[in-house]
Amino acid sequence: MPVTFQAETLLLEGDDAIAFAQAQFSGNAAALAVGRWQFSAWLDAQGRVRALFQLARLSEKSLLLLLRGGRAEPFADALRRFVFRSKVKLQALPVRALGTSAAMESHTVEQRGDAVVLGCGMHSMTIGAQQDDAWRAEQIHLGWPWLPDAALDALLPPALSLERLQAVAFDKGCYPGQEIAARLHFRGGHKRHMHCVVLSQALPPGTVLRDEQSDAAQLLDVVAADNANVALAVINDALAEQGKSHALRWNEDIIDIELRERWPA
Repeated sequence: MPVTFQAETLLLEGDDAIAFAQAQFSGNAAALAVGRWQFSAWLDAQGRVRALFQLARLSEKSLLLLLRGGRAEPFADALRRFVFRSKVKLQALPVRALGTSAAMESHTVEQRGDAVVLGCGMHSMTIGAQQDDAWRAEQIHLGWPWLPDAALDALLPPALSLERLQAVAFDKGCYPGQEIAARLHFRGGHKRHMHCVVLSQALPPGTVLRDEQSDAAQLLDVVAADNANVALAVINDALAEQGKSHALRWNEDIIDIELRERWPA
């Protein structure tokens, strides 16, 4: 059954909204201008990605987060434990439709009545529009991940190419997981990276594929596009180094997987 994504959003408002985001999130929220958005993440102490989102600055004192996987209410509850005396209000907004709109400059934000539009270059995402998933195939080819539940709290920034997306800053001071993220940045050594792949059959997001020895690939998002099943997948480097075509196992099935684009290149 096809998976449909809706807009799980969180609003941060108040005199300290930007400072709070700067202290908690991996991106450089302080450098984000009004009317712009950036990728960012909330990491745990071990550097794993607890949440990935598009962070939009709606005004001088307000930020909107569009979660790329997961639910807004538990995310807001977890964040509230770190507010302390900060002058910031965190509000998980009602779930809304998420649709595709016409091309708009990437990383721009527009408010159109009750809707919020995030420019993505050749297309845009509209929160509060008529529901459709046309944006998903385009973003798979761009290497913009969307995390299934199985991938939350499990992946490190290099596996999702967060540095390429400018979702991780190393020069803004401390935030949760910053030490691990910086160590991976400066020393390298991570053995899993993201790829665009083509599958021989449609599979649910979050599916783990195995080779003869162990888990070899985890699917993040899967869509049918151009008569093919296209996906973003986090793949072990050892498998990728063996070539572009592989036969992997899912339950009792054999899945043919062809590796296309790799990030970071």
